[in-house]
Amino acid sequence: MPNRKAIGVGLVGVGNWGRYGHIPALRLLPEYKIVAVSSRSRSKAQETAGAFGIEHAVDNVEELARLSDVDLVVVLPPAPEHALAVKAAISAGKDVYCEWPLTTSTSDSEELLSMAMAAGVRHVVGLQRTLGASAQFLRDLIADGYVGRLRSVRMHVSMASFGPTRSAGLEWTVDKKNFSHVLSIYGGHFMDMLFHVVGKPSTVSSIVATQFPELTLSRTGQSFPNETPDCVIAIGTLKHGALFEVQIEGGKLHQSGLHVDITGTSGDLRVTNPKSFGTKQDNLIEGSQGEGGEWHVLPTPGCYQAIPDSSLDVSVQDLAQLYAAFAKDRASGTSDARSFSDAVTMHRFIDAINSASSLHHTVAMEV
Repeated sequence: MPNRKAIGVGLVGVGNWGRYGHIPALRLLPEYKIVAVSSRSRSKAQETAGAFGIEHAVDNVEELARLSDVDLVVVLPPAPEHALAVKAAISAGKDVYCEWPLTTSTSDSEELLSMAMAAGVRHVVGLQRTLGASAQFLRDLIADGYVGRLRSVRMHVSMASFGPTRSAGLEWTVDKKNFSHVLSIYGGHFMDMLFHVVGKPSTVSSIVATQFPELTLSRTGQSFPNETPDCVIAIGTLKHGALFEVQIEGGKLHQSGLHVDITGTSGDLRVTNPKSFGTKQDNLIEGSQGEGGEWHVLPTPGCYQAIPDSSLDVSVQDLAQLYAAFAKDRASGTSDARSFSDAVTMHRFIDAINSASSLHHTVAMEV
């Protein structure tokens, strides 16, 4: 967009994910310019601004949102701090990006969606995996009939983190009120991607388990009773009748990553990645069609890449894809980026998984 003014971005809080993901993704895209950063500590904001050549450094989100050259407020702190920052951006009439989870509860997320819609501001949530090039290609493969009629979908997501020992960077996830565990974080990201690819769920049964009863902080050695889930299995039906199974587990010692099997009446697809986050390589998609068909690698065509070529990790490229989609939405009136509405849908599905597990029955989803 050579003749269009760059979207001025104000960053609220810049921790590990902000420095590893958001700043490189935004700097990759000519549609954006980071113009401001805020932190509870003005000196920390000034340090970040100096390190990355950012013009404004402030110590509160209200001041950042009022800056005339900020068009998009990007909310990056932990989930318990999201609602107040998003409300400040909406009150200032600014478009707003918020990391997932949108808030710590479905009702709070519904409130933010209503506020954003009433104010007429654009809103985007950080469910970036759904906008990854390989995820979009996979969706089109299924829509174009590669597997025929879809029969079943199975997804397994695992990671070494969220086991019995929590690193300093994850200490804030210990409190269950913070809604920051394997089901909310990894489940939200990967289930949003999966159900965008294969269709929405209709019913769900589940087991939500805590297999590590005690958590120990690596920084201090202090231990706490674990009140958050570290393993989840959900099964159910999709709206078009296919079956699904999702398993998410933290604290896995070996082979952490992503594995998806998609079965149809005339073909099969397999998606794998040795890591579920911090991925150096894109998901590997393989397919097989017909009786006795061989498996073939299905490379993602270049047309699904909406960002400039780079050496950034694929986890960061997926984030850049989401930002690119939002820039396009803002310029042309489309709605391809993941929005607060998508976040509310995921909140409600996670509620259904928890309800099905606690009540030991199947939950029907709203159409």
